[in-house]
Amino acid sequence: MSAVSRLKALAWPGRIGLALVVFWLAMAAFGGALAPHDVGAVVSQDVFGAFSASHPLGTDYLGRDMLSRILHGSRFTIGLALAAALAASTCGTAIALAAATAGGWVDEAVSRVMDAFISIPSKMLALVMVAAFGSSPALLILTAALSYTPGAFRIARSLAVNVRTLDFVQAARARGEGNAYIAAVEILPNMVNPMLADFGLRFVFVVLLLSGMSFLGLGVQPPDADLGSLVRENISGLFEGAPAVLVPAVAIATLTVGVNMLIDAATGRARPGASGDAS
Repeated sequence: MSAVSRLKALAWPGRIGLALVVFWLAMAAFGGALAPHDVGAVVSQDVFGAFSASHPLGTDYLGRDMLSRILHGSRFTIGLALAAALAASTCGTAIALAAATAGGWVDEAVSRVMDAFISIPSKMLALVMVAAFGSSPALLILTAALSYTPGAFRIARSLAVNVRTLDFVQAARARGEGNAYIAAVEILPNMVNPMLADFGLRFVFVVLLLSGMSFLGLGVQPPDADLGSLVRENISGLFEGAPAVLVPAVAIATLTVGVNMLIDAATGRARPGASGDAS
């Protein structure tokens, strides 16, 4: 199916989600070049300024342009979340394939280790990591990846265990194919679509985790800023209804809602009659 056909097959919530996702990806990629001011430049004496022609998204608690801050901050939020979600999904899928194809005590041992890791709350692990090693973009990616690899493993393993019982996998074993071939050629291609949907959910989880860490002051550190830290540093403007605190919160919401809407539509849950289409 061509890209145009896939787009036409999306229900309207999926198209809205796709538009939001493409918009924020473009902002992450090109926002820094489009920003009208330097990220740290104080451009107005009016703190918590309202929407205006010179400052479309208002100004923050120091008089910095919020449009520029949002454009720069989206690079950290989306970039770190993409890297962490990709690492979590890749590692979780690779470990699950190895465990499922090996079977026996290997599968059991790996599964129990992953169960132990998944019992650790993600925010608690993040707090421990930051307290022990400090906060940096690389550590935030590593922490988020460690937090969500077990979840990706469980989804991937359940898929791999189901696929490995099918006839074509048994035929490959009968031909004498090794575990690596069976995992990469026979099982993995039949897991791609569900794992892509899971990757989207992992991305949303990581965005919320990193935004929460930044809101607590433990995420991206000044002079850099992500969307979560923009909410935190302007929280005193909440009672004034300042755009500086509302806009980054809306940005996080539209990003996560857009990804969820796209995932729902892509997996058929948002399209009436989707179960009949599968035939």
